[in-house]
Amino acid sequence: MSLGDEPGYGDGPRGDDGGYGGSGQTRTRLPDRPGDVYGGARRGRGSSSRSLVTVVGVVVLLIAAIAFANRGDDAASSGDGGGDKAKTSPTAASGDHPVTTRSAGIPSGFPHTEEGAQSAAANYAVALGSADMFDKSRRDRILATVIAPAKVPEFEATLDQAYTPQFNKNVGLNEDGSAPQGYTFVSRTSPIGTKTTRSSDNTATVEVWCGGLLGLAGENSTNPVTSSWFTITMKLEWTGGDWKIVSHSQKDGPAPVPGDDRASSADDIAKAVEEYGGFTYAR
Repeated sequence: MSLGDEPGYGDGPRGDDGGYGGSGQTRTRLPDRPGDVYGGARRGRGSSSRSLVTVVGVVVLLIAAIAFANRGDDAASSGDGGGDKAKTSPTAASGDHPVTTRSAGIPSGFPHTEEGAQSAAANYAVALGSADMFDKSRRDRILATVIAPAKVPEFEATLDQAYTPQFNKNVGLNEDGSAPQGYTFVSRTSPIGTKTTRSSDNTATVEVWCGGLLGLAGENSTNPVTSSWFTITMKLEWTGGDWKIVSHSQKDGPAPVPGDDRASSADDIAKAVEEYGGFTYAR
């Protein structure tokens, strides 16, 4: 959903580096035992055969990739060196180092390039998906950091109407956006990839494909942590020496076929959120 809709955003505790994380909901697996909504569903019959097919397929692809790579090396060494280099895949990393500066705990100071706009969009997606978005003062600091100054009042007004005490209660939180005692609020957005759909010298429209986690980890939670896949579209403009958001929208997918992974316990999920920090994303 977009920032103008009911927010599906939030995040577990920030890591030591002050980073943020994002949102999502999908199916809920039934527990193996009463009282543990995180109990892993047993794998259905035939899962071993599916796994075998998957492994065989991966091995075949790996062998083919190695053969292709070796053939390319042989051709290059035996040729006269005058051929053109293969073009880099549009999804390959640029090789540029991530930014080293932060504003309000959010990576900042991105290059005035297309890759810089994509890096900014990925990091802003994580920040806008953090649990801090459920707290008014923290949300305003995030918006002041990632939104173009002229658009900040509009974003604040829209989100104040969405993140209400009643909405917080609906997702299992206290009215002030904090997690109930004994529970860990989990919500993280992990960018999978980015692409620019339109750009000029000082503007860029970037799509960020993301995976997300959202829910409450804790004994007998009625809102267990679930996952989702979605794509965020941001229009950015270069202002004040950095890329800033002027508009934001979100749609579902692309989503892969769910695997046969066994759901972890509430304690394992809460521990993972507390121990594993986030990343600074660079295109």
